[in-house]
Amino acid sequence: MSADQRIRPLLLADIDEPKLATLPVYEARGGYQALRKALSMAPEQVLQELEASGLRGRGGAGFAMGKKVSFLPKGSVRKYLVCNADESEPGTFKDRELMQKSPHMLIEGIVIASYAAGIQTAFIYIRGEYVLQADILDEALAEARQARYVGQSILDSSHSLSLVVHRGAGAYICGEETGLLDSLEGKRGNPRLKPPFPANQGLYQGPTLINNVETLSTVPAIISLGGQEYAKLGTQTSKGTKVVSVSGHVQRPGNYEIELGIPSREIIYDLAGGPPDGRAVKCWFPGGSSSPVLTAQDLDIPYDFDSLAQAGSMLGSGAIIVVDESTPILDVALKVAKFYRHESCGKCTPCREGTNWTVQMLERIAAGEATPIDIDIIASVCENIIGNCLCVLGDAMAMPVGSIIAKFRDELQSSLRQAQLRLGEIGAQIIASESALAAQGAPIASGVPQPAGPYPTGEGAIHMEHSL
Repeated sequence: MSADQRIRPLLLADIDEPKLATLPVYEARGGYQALRKALSMAPEQVLQELEASGLRGRGGAGFAMGKKVSFLPKGSVRKYLVCNADESEPGTFKDRELMQKSPHMLIEGIVIASYAAGIQTAFIYIRGEYVLQADILDEALAEARQARYVGQSILDSSHSLSLVVHRGAGAYICGEETGLLDSLEGKRGNPRLKPPFPANQGLYQGPTLINNVETLSTVPAIISLGGQEYAKLGTQTSKGTKVVSVSGHVQRPGNYEIELGIPSREIIYDLAGGPPDGRAVKCWFPGGSSSPVLTAQDLDIPYDFDSLAQAGSMLGSGAIIVVDESTPILDVALKVAKFYRHESCGKCTPCREGTNWTVQMLERIAAGEATPIDIDIIASVCENIIGNCLCVLGDAMAMPVGSIIAKFRDELQSSLRQAQLRLGEIGAQIIASESALAAQGAPIASGVPQPAGPYPTGEGAIHMEHSL
């Protein structure tokens, strides 16, 4: 089956239709019909449809959405729904397109999910840099309120929902669910100790359902098709379709909605065009920059949760970053490590110190100042970060860098040798230049300040030495 046959647009169907972000156009193509269908059912029936669909979270963890909803306590306790729109993973831009071009699909999904979970208060936490998308969401939400798709007694039903768009301040750590909750409460975005988990004690200490933009945007399609029908798409353990952001060294970067289980090669080559002519894939990140890298030998792995996990990586946020042979692997490792060092909140020592040490040692390799054992030390640091932090930000640096060392050690050692040779040549040139100047009787400039003569002796010499 070709890649074209495995493309099943549900979320991206007619995504480029003019003015799709407006309510009239969205309604004209069937918008909010899924909500009407859901409101005609009991909340328990809607939850059953979500569970039957097998939909797994599209934000990174891949946890079943239906199960997550079922974990929330029943009864009249005040519960919250939070849409995680803090799309900050490098290489990921699918949620941005969904919110910008079809905001009502997200709003409809939120209303349906809140109905199934018995929730009356919801938030969309959107990253601060998404100014345009936040403005579009605000306009769409105003339209939805006016049409009574959001608010009190939605469409004359017993369900009511207050929905607020909350803009973040621009921090990667706020994409982590508990850091997001702290930020939403007006605190500094730091991860919380778990347990308790958000489903039991989340926003304002209340039970909270947290889902990604793509996950919630899929809900209307599930209700329209039916959970069992949706579950026929994809594989046995990875149901449905997935919007994949493809970037890096490909000729047609962009978002592609595929049926889960398609060979990764078809996404990279058939859909995205592969690397420029004459180049080959060196490595690729299957789930954003935080996922362990795979190589060209792994291109035929099915693109689904379990197949990628068995290959030693993860589907993550669904962002494929392709690196071809023109880029040194040391540059890739350093770029990744620097990003996560910058974004670390500093709360956990392994992450705060480990990301910094990793950057410094990779810079030593690039400068030719390292030794081969430093590569082993970096690998050891990465191993000691993984699983030892409150959130996975430290792991997000350690996993890709550790996999680069495991798969490209020879290239890293070669980069170190070349850097050492360059350093040696520069040193030899400096020595030769200084020798020539000395032979001519010219003063030699040095980065170290020299004391003026006549030079003191005895205690004076010691004093002068200290003063330098």
